Amino acid sequence: MSNVSPNKSKPSAEQTQFERLASTSGIRNTRPAGHSASFAETLLSFLKPITWIPVIWSFVCGAVASGVFGWSNLGDGLFWLGVLLTGPMATGVCQMLNDYFDREIDAINEPTRPIPSGAISLRHATILISIWSVLTVLIAWLIHPFVLAHVILGIVNAHLYSANPIKLKKRLWWGNIIVAFSYLLYPWLSGEVAYRGEITVHSVVIAFCYAFASTGTMTVNDFKSIEGDIRVGIRTLPVAFGERNAAIIAALLINLGQIFASLYLFWLGQDVNAWLALLFILPQIALQVRFISAPRKYDVWYNAIAQNFLVAGMMVCALGIANL
Repeated sequence: MSNVSPNKSKPSAEQTQFERLASTSGIRNTRPAGHSASFAETLLSFLKPITWIPVIWSFVCGAVASGVFGWSNLGDGLFWLGVLLTGPMATGVCQMLNDYFDREIDAINEPTRPIPSGAISLRHATILISIWSVLTVLIAWLIHPFVLAHVILGIVNAHLYSANPIKLKKRLWWGNIIVAFSYLLYPWLSGEVAYRGEITVHSVVIAFCYAFASTGTMTVNDFKSIEGDIRVGIRTLPVAFGERNAAIIAALLINLGQIFASLYLFWLGQDVNAWLALLFILPQIALQVRFISAPRKYDVWYNAIAQNFLVAGMMVCALGIANL
């Protein structure tokens, strides 16, 4: 008779609930055994909510950098319209497009994603993407024409990133660069325009610096897809330079972008904010040491912790230029 208790192999209700949440949000790519997802769970998984957070935060930083946005604006319809746009709508469209065009790769790397798993057919995916795109454009138009232009450009970028024959994610640096622009630069400038009505040089410079840093965080995301990328010929940094070298490059990009932003604040005379932004880099460096030692083991761990310090630095910089 086996000494192993059957209960040990059976996940608890709490574990199952966590796995469902993790799978739906996009934190993990696994789905609890025997679980049949509802339509709402499948749709959320298609939209990948975990990816909304940095884009929404970039919009908020841009709003703060405008010098017009304050605590009292948290209840504004404009603010929540911007959150809706930059999160579930615009980012959601880009995630759905990425899933649609990467379905063969996902069948290798992430077989539980909605399309390769069969939870969403290609026909239904096309309908959802079309509806979501139209709604996204309408919401952007309600906020500001400049925001509308950025949203359209972001959707175009999503096609350039994922769709053949261009498929910029195959072209080493270009994929991460275009994603960094779409996820950080565009929403930051959109947040400023939504409240100020125009963009300032200071916001452009700081947003560019953090977009540069974000190319490094995009590289960290590439480690989970190495096997599939190799098989279909996608040359991400981990594929082209090896795991350890790519991790070092990612860390350097992340740190340099934040250092450039801090130096710009020093140049503007915002010394307190500049020092704070620099201090937020230190814990990231400590985390990078472990990440570089085993990139594929610590990639999700690194992003989950280190991103908190990076986005805190973004807000510090936004506050530094708010009243200039």
